[in-house]
Amino acid sequence: MAEGELILYRSLDGSAEVQLRAIDGTVWLTQAEISELFQTSKQSVSYHVKQILDDGELAEAATVKEFLTVQFEGGREVRRNLKLYNLEMILAIGYRVRSPRGAQFRQWATTTLREYLVKGFVIDDARLKEPGGFDYFDELLERIRDIRASEKRFYQKVRDVFAATSVDYDKSAQTAQLFFQTIRNKMLFAVTGRTAAELIVKRADAAEPNMGLTSWKSDCVRKDDVTTAKNYLEADEIDELNRIVTMFLDFADDQSRRRKQMNMVDWVAQTDRFLAFNEREVLAGAGRVSHDRMETIVHQVYTAFDAGRREREAIEAEHVEELKRIEAEVSRFSPNRGE
Repeated sequence: MAEGELILYRSLDGSAEVQLRAIDGTVWLTQAEISELFQTSKQSVSYHVKQILDDGELAEAATVKEFLTVQFEGGREVRRNLKLYNLEMILAIGYRVRSPRGAQFRQWATTTLREYLVKGFVIDDARLKEPGGFDYFDELLERIRDIRASEKRFYQKVRDVFAATSVDYDKSAQTAQLFFQTIRNKMLFAVTGRTAAELIVKRADAAEPNMGLTSWKSDCVRKDDVTTAKNYLEADEIDELNRIVTMFLDFADDQSRRRKQMNMVDWVAQTDRFLAFNEREVLAGAGRVSHDRMETIVHQVYTAFDAGRREREAIEAEHVEELKRIEAEVSRFSPNRGE
């Protein structure tokens, strides 16, 4: 096998398993290595590669490369070009090849895909427990923190934990939402020195690209995006906020598991103590800008931003049409028109 090694085998309990050892985050194997991997002939591998490329399933430029090898044979230097195929091509071949190993690969792939579709994730626990090589564990933690700190996840967890531990918790939508906003504002203030409403009013700018937002849901900034404070945060602020939120949720979850009963006022005080212990600035009061006031201001900013965006798009469309007209004129009077 090459340095980037793909091993396919059956475990003792009869279940299929695939292990990937990637060098620099990718895998490249020769035709001979792929035939060994799937226990088939090199002719079969060549046939499947041709079919995959002919069908347009993969592009040759992205999945196949020439690699110069230098060997000494009989006292002389021999240079040969070897074709290497990347992981995408290897997997595509695995779906087509007819051999016991190919069937085993498809069994593993089907099981893995099923778990992904049902759960939304697939994790190789054993591999992540063994550091070394190209380690993605920190990336996984960062992504989990970001998911856990998302507004909907945060709200759900805060609601569930506080409902289980607060003796005077009011589960009505308005009360629960107000309490969640209080906790969220304290987290945002600890990172930015502003509440959600203050942050949005401060950073929303019709003259800025994307109105000052750093993230949004669809292909461009929409009205629904501009009232979410996290959409205005820089990458380092998002990372910091995610860390604080996940630490706080661990703390709150621990309180819940130990059946620590308290009222809502106590929970607000506990949040302040948690932030103070972590040497963060603690928000006192509700902030200087109300949610309703923020929505009024930011919607006005969005209206101006959207009008400017539409104007720019109209101008760009005019330029495109003008270029097309000029090209048509040039082509019309070109001496190479074949007339």
